[in-house]
Amino acid sequence: MQQLTTAPELTTARLILRGPERADLPAFTRFMTSAPSMVAQGETGTEQQAWFGFLAGVGHWHWHGFGFFIVVEQQTGLPVGRVGLIKHSDWPEIELAWHLFEGAEGKGFATEAALAVRVWAVDMLKLDRLYSYIDQSNTRSQAVAKRLGAQTDGTRAPHEPEAEIWIHPMG
Repeated sequence: MQQLTTAPELTTARLILRGPERADLPAFTRFMTSAPSMVAQGETGTEQQAWFGFLAGVGHWHWHGFGFFIVVEQQTGLPVGRVGLIKHSDWPEIELAWHLFEGAEGKGFATEAALAVRVWAVDMLKLDRLYSYIDQSNTRSQAVAKRLGAQTDGTRAPHEPEAEIWIHPMG
């Protein structure tokens, strides 16, 4: 497949994390337009918005040198979500974020992939602090953050008032 980014390939026991490829757009579009998790949060978008979001994700790698990895289950070869580091122009800090595609939730993929990304962030990018901005009602993402050892004091993200700031251990 044609590389769209400079993303390295990371591997875990069950997963391959790689940069986005053109062939990932349909799965990403389904996630953005109709995934139950997106519907529940009121965050679904149109196919055009998914297209722009996908391209923004590719551009993020070129601008920052990091971004969302596409998470592929080794056993099936299918993309199951995206996990990575993001920092939009109005965000105070770099976020460690995860989004699983429909049917991939509840299998530990987000935790496994996020741990790999966090190790890469420390070892290769030399980052000493990562945050996750998690909606106060998103208990599933909060559970992932807790499994990663992240903690919150309930402080809200300035760019997203419904989201609490979770701070990750970096050791």
